[in-house]
Amino acid sequence: MKTYKLLIEMAKQQANYFCLLDPDNLSGEEAREYACKSEENGADGILVGGSLMYNDCFEDNLKIIKGAVKKIPVLIFPGLFNFVSRYADALLLLSVVSSRNPQMLIGEQVRAAPLIKKYGVEAIGTGYILIDGGNNSSVQYMSHSMPIPHAKDDIAAVHALAAQYMGMRIIYMDAGSGAVNPISNSMISQVKSDINIPLFVGGGIRKPDIAAQKAAAGADFVVTGNVLEEGFDTRLIREFAQAIHHSRRI
Repeated sequence: MKTYKLLIEMAKQQANYFCLLDPDNLSGEEAREYACKSEENGADGILVGGSLMYNDCFEDNLKIIKGAVKKIPVLIFPGLFNFVSRYADALLLLSVVSSRNPQMLIGEQVRAAPLIKKYGVEAIGTGYILIDGGNNSSVQYMSHSMPIPHAKDDIAAVHALAAQYMGMRIIYMDAGSGAVNPISNSMISQVKSDINIPLFVGGGIRKPDIAAQKAAAGADFVVTGNVLEEGFDTRLIREFAQAIHHSRRI
């Protein structure tokens, strides 16, 4: 509960900025550099994960990332059951509640449970809601899940509310990697007004002013990933962090 309590306190103070690093796409040196630069330029935390484990370097790079940062939390953002490691502050144990695929609702979590217990990593039950971002995302393809339509705010809200009632402690709304369209401000506002647990929002957020809008609409944690992979620009990280931190909540 230590990390979850920290996230609760962070959400009470301001909107926060998390950088998503995919260990599959990074060398060890890049993992260290990107983690350090994220923290130095204002990121409030780091998510580590992806849809695949093609290069089998997840745990090595996670250990490097965790060792590189001094103050901010490092959370596992798993795509597969074996994205479990002791080298993180916590793991977001995702259940894709927008899916009707039982493997993504409970199957992968059952496979992960013995490793979570073995390593003693803090697991945070997370209701993951995939929103149509205008393209066929990696998570949509890999999970065989139909995303919630972009304009169906009410459907997203009732999924989030159901996840909360089922005991999940975080809602993560995602338009998917490389999304053409980020999640709408109105959808974020409606979901946030219906729940009382932290809300993460990611996917398709490429500009700091757009990130600020998502924070103002109600996102407690705004996540960027692909925009950083296109060129790890420290100035852009700083601009994202400042825009999110200074956003005015609606």
